[in-house]
Amino acid sequence: MKRCDWVNNDPLYIDYHDNEWGIPEYNDQKLFELLILEGAQAGLSWYTVLKKREHYRLVFDNFDPEKIAKYDEKKIEELLNDPGIIRNKLKIQATITNANVYFNVTSEYGSFSSYIWTFVDGEPINNNWEQVSDVPATTEISEKMSRDLKKKGFKFVGPTICYAFMQASGMVDDHIQSCICSK
Repeated sequence: MKRCDWVNNDPLYIDYHDNEWGIPEYNDQKLFELLILEGAQAGLSWYTVLKKREHYRLVFDNFDPEKIAKYDEKKIEELLNDPGIIRNKLKIQATITNANVYFNVTSEYGSFSSYIWTFVDGEPINNNWEQVSDVPATTEISEKMSRDLKKKGFKFVGPTICYAFMQASGMVDDHIQSCICSK
């Protein structure tokens, strides 16, 4: 069975590829989690973050924005000393900032999902790439999303992070044509 070339033989990665990546997600908290984890990935590989995801869920209160928004210096210090996550102070602080901004978005749009899916007019974009090298790192839509998220106050949301988030959340389906998950 052929999969996208970026998938290795780890069952965790295969499961992520086959059952999450490119599948539309509309749950606010799950979308928030994906945005935070894609930001944590900056400068690293998704595989690195994926292996740490369960621990991230544990120490970041299952990505509950209400809890994260209240994190204090003691909690930040605790996180900075936790080898189970990527210990980058800017990324940890960005998570707290993003949790606070999240509430502004949900009050304006009714939900985070309603807001984030406006960038693709509420419908997933199904691409039909022949090979992984055809898949872009950014698009006009991810650049627009990045600008808007930054304007709202979000951190670690550059165009490349936004495009990876779009792929992870199923706003974009970039499975290559020969992949078993291609539609």
